[in-house]
Formats: sequence, C-alpha cells, structure tokens
Amino acid sequence: MAWLAKTAPDVVCLQELKAEQRAFPADAIRALGYEAVWQGERSWNGVAILARGCEPVLTSSSLPGNPEDRQARYIEAAVNES
Repeated sequence: MAWLAKTAPDVVCLQELKAEQRAFPADAIRALGYEAVWQGERSWNGVAILARGCEPVLTSSSLPGNPEDRQARYIEAAVNES
C-alpha cells in the first residue's frame, strides 16, 4: 500500500498474491483511488490488475490455449476501454 500511494501508477499488474478471493484488500486499494479485478487462490497463485481512477473490466481469466486450467495465475482486463 505504501508503494502504491507513493508512486501512484496508472495501472498495476500483480502476481503471486497468495490470498483467497475474499482476502484481497479491495477496500484499502479503493481508499487509495484504485479499482481492481482479481482472481485469488490460496497457496502460490493469485493475480490482480489495479487501475487508478477507473474500473478495469475483466476480459479473460484463463490461460490462452488452456481453458481447463483453473488456477488463479492469469487475467486480462480492459482499462479505460482499451
């Protein structure tokens, strides 16, 4: 959170969250002016995309070429309709 507040990037991609879906700190991130999409998973995986001042729109949550892989290690999102 300190890094996010200090650097204020427009978009942030995170991996290896190591947190279940409900444990993601969405409220704390929102308080810093970001919206997020994420796919959490206990253990080694978990990914998120944060966007400052707009809500990212999830466009994909499975690895290209391997739709059966349900591990939380890949997401895509549109930010500012891009």
